[in-house]
Amino acid sequence: MVSLPLDSNNLTENTSINLLKQIVCDFIVTPLSPEPIPTAYVCQGTGQTPILLLHGFDSSLLEFRRLVPLLAEHHTTWTLDLLGFGFTQRLTNLSFSPQEIKTHLYCFWKTLIQEPVILVGASMGGATAIDFTLTYPEAVKKMVLIDSAGLTNPPLLGKFMFPPLDSFATSFLRNPTVRQKISQTAYYNKKLANLDAQLCAALHLQCPNWNKALIAFTKSGGYGSFKRQLPQLNPETLIIWGQNDQILGTKDATVFKELIPNSQLKWVPNCGHVPHLEQPEITQQLITTSF
Repeated sequence: MVSLPLDSNNLTENTSINLLKQIVCDFIVTPLSPEPIPTAYVCQGTGQTPILLLHGFDSSLLEFRRLVPLLAEHHTTWTLDLLGFGFTQRLTNLSFSPQEIKTHLYCFWKTLIQEPVILVGASMGGATAIDFTLTYPEAVKKMVLIDSAGLTNPPLLGKFMFPPLDSFATSFLRNPTVRQKISQTAYYNKKLANLDAQLCAALHLQCPNWNKALIAFTKSGGYGSFKRQLPQLNPETLIIWGQNDQILGTKDATVFKELIPNSQLKWVPNCGHVPHLEQPEITQQLITTSF
């Protein structure tokens, strides 16, 4: 089991509480470190082609608390905390770059899943999914991008991530008021940015080396643009996008559709940046019926 912060006792939504209780930890052997990496994940359900869910930036698998139970009714559904994020342990000898995240994800897949998946990435997780699919196409049967990153280069923040600015940046991101404003922007229905949502979004901040890993990821440059590589993607791809996304806007949805072969775009009405949280039933139906 994963050692969880005491604040987790204050969760109130059943989906949050239930998913939290099911988090387990496996020691994943990778070429990144002489030590196996304790990796937090949840696996629910049985059935058809397995689904693997990848969360967004500075988030955790709790991001899929409302979607996992719905998908697990008919699919074996996996979700993990990516290297450097969530409750996966942050070993101090890693740089938490996209390359390391991809390698760790492949070792997780090879160790525990071992068959092609429907790979679902939300926001930054979409960029991770694209990167992973380009490198390990044998592991991905189909791909789903939910309000995905991956079309623009990140800001040049990494060059400024040196002391004391790096500590200032992570302190700013840790601030509850800042996080709540980001949460409210992510939702179309602002009432969903409630206390339970705030706790789910912040529990992993209490994990050891959260700030160091975030600084290291930012210094690595993070995820850039995959625009030139998108035509090389082979799997069928479903693009799901909230019609009211105020984080990434809506223009990138049509660009993904134009550049990715064998892709389709589905809009989610009355929805912001997080359809899997705001409209989980619609999101589940799109994933399970669109291919």
